[in-house]
Order: sequence, then C-alpha cells, then structure tokens
Amino acid sequence: MSHNINRQWRLANRPKGMVQETDFAYHEAPIPELQAGQFLVRNLYIAFAPAMRGLLRDRRGLLRDRQSQIATVQIGEVMRASCVGQVVASRHPDFHPGDFVRGTFGWQDYMATSGDGMRPTTKLAPSVPLTMPLSVLGNTGLTAYFGLLDIGRPQAGDTVVVSGAAGATGSIAGQIAKIHGCRVIGIAGGPEKCAWLAGEAGFDAAIDYKAQPVEQKLRQLCPEGINVFFDNVGGDILDAALAVIAMQARIVLCGGISRYNEETLPPGPKNYFNLVLQRGRMEGFNTLDYTPRFAEAEHALNRWITAGTLKYKEDIQEGFMNAPKTLLRLFEGKNFGKQLLKIADPPLGGTS
Repeated sequence: MSHNINRQWRLANRPKGMVQETDFAYHEAPIPELQAGQFLVRNLYIAFAPAMRGLLRDRRGLLRDRQSQIATVQIGEVMRASCVGQVVASRHPDFHPGDFVRGTFGWQDYMATSGDGMRPTTKLAPSVPLTMPLSVLGNTGLTAYFGLLDIGRPQAGDTVVVSGAAGATGSIAGQIAKIHGCRVIGIAGGPEKCAWLAGEAGFDAAIDYKAQPVEQKLRQLCPEGINVFFDNVGGDILDAALAVIAMQARIVLCGGISRYNEETLPPGPKNYFNLVLQRGRMEGFNTLDYTPRFAEAEHALNRWITAGTLKYKEDIQEGFMNAPKTLLRLFEGKNFGKQLLKIADPPLGGTS
C-alpha cells in the first residue's frame, strides 16, 4: 500500500433489514493536506456500537434536533465512528505530533481536523491504555453511569435487571448497581457470557435467554419484582421484564438491538399497561444531555476501576479491511464486551 493513500470505508447502500458488508464500499483517497488550525490523526482503534445502525437509515435529517445534533450518514460518506489515534502532523497550537487523541474520525486511516465539533477531540492522559477511552471511559461507560444513576435511580437493596448484560454498556451498568448495594441479575446469550457475569463481574445471577424462559426465570429470581430494569434489547425481553416489575419500578430505555435491523417495526410490548398498575416509569435518555458532567462520570469510573470493583471486557478484532464485518458482530451476538477494531500501531511510537 502506498504511504500516500488514505483507506476508507464509505456508505454504499441504505441497508434493508439486517445490515450487510456490501452496504459499505472500500475507497482510497489521498491523505488530506492540513489547513491552518488543523492536525492530522492516524487512526489506531475504531469503536463499534449497535446504535451505529441508526446512522444508516434514510431519515433525511429526522434524527437531527437542537440538542443532539445527530445526523444520518449520507451515501458516499465515510462511515462515522469514534476512534483513538495519534497526531502525526499539526498546524494547531494545542495538538502536537505524538499526542494520542480520541475523536469522531470515522472508518479511515487518516483524518485532518481542527478538533471542534459535537464531541471535541480530546487528548489521552499518558497513563491511560489506548482502548479505554473507547470502552469503559468512553461513551460506553458514560451511558451506563448516567442511564443507571440518573434515570434508574437505584437504591440499596433494589433488584436491578440488565438486558444485554454481557455487552459493553450492560456489564458496566450492572456493576455500578452492585457498587450501590443492589441485587443484580443479568440477561445474556450463552453459558460463557453468563458465567462471566456471575463470576468476574459479580452479578448475583444470570439468565441465558438462548436456553432459558426469560419471564419464568425472572419470576423465580425476582419474587418481589424488578425495581430497576436497564434495557439494551427491547422486544420480547422488555416485554418479559415489564410483566415482573415491582411497584414504582424504573425502566431505563438505553437501547433496542432486537429492532435495529427491522424494516417493519413490531408492535409495542404487550405488558406495557403494567406500568400503570405498578405506578412504574419508563424513560429514555441521550448521553449527550450530560456533557457538562462527563468529567464527574470519568472520575467515578476511574476510581472504581482502580479499586477493582469495576471490571470491563474488550473484544478487539484486527485489520482495517474487517471494519464492516466487525460491525456485523454486534448484531450476530458474537462480541463479548466492547467491540473494537485495531487498524494500526502508533506510527510515532508510544503505548499501544
């Protein structure tokens, strides 16, 4: 490969149903030239999340609003993603060659940026492993922190149930609930994931939705009902949890991976009226609403990691050409922890 080429993956088609590798097209472009006030980043790691599927829908700006400023990826655009990279050249006074940075750099080798935007580029502290700002100290950890504590409002002694519990966000949300004195049950797919939840992650129990009847197991494990349900899945799993909620339960709507690839959305949960009977509350949220408090969350997460009370897993694939395939892993249930893709070693040296 020529050193003057910037490899990219661009959106080629709007997915119909399940996203496919062929919905993205490989492209080679020149490495961008720097303008005044910009710096050039060599991407090292790319982060993947189920919510990226929503960026591929043809909503013609309907995802954009004054608060979130989220917009869909257009046909022919580089696929958007959070990345960690190293600055290799700079015409910016605050960023210098050798700096490690986190930002929205996309599925490509290089990006020239001023560092501004919805999520400004930030430098990594020297002691932080390069992948952590994309996983437990990135949007994953922030989402778990604010979703559980601000929306779920757990109290010591509560029973907290987490769906998608072996995923990046769910595993952290459940452990934060344990730190706050709750009894925690995770729902995940497969014996390996359930064993990790009940072992290293410290959950009180785990339900394998692939092998066990979820609602029946919830009734057995939650005889007093569910006080907080942190939902990353939606669909039948959400419906099962709604059937078992306690009085004044809080349902945190974090994600809905069961419906992201559906062209025709299924009907809503049959058991939603239980929210009325049990005086429950079901609420969604956007992590960007908490931007002024990001430092608070990062400090708490760092403290728990250092104390050994918060564990995290990263699923790191390798190779730039595997970017589309790595996204599909999320919807095939193959990832175990935060899904990342390593595409390069630091070109100017440093911790990798």
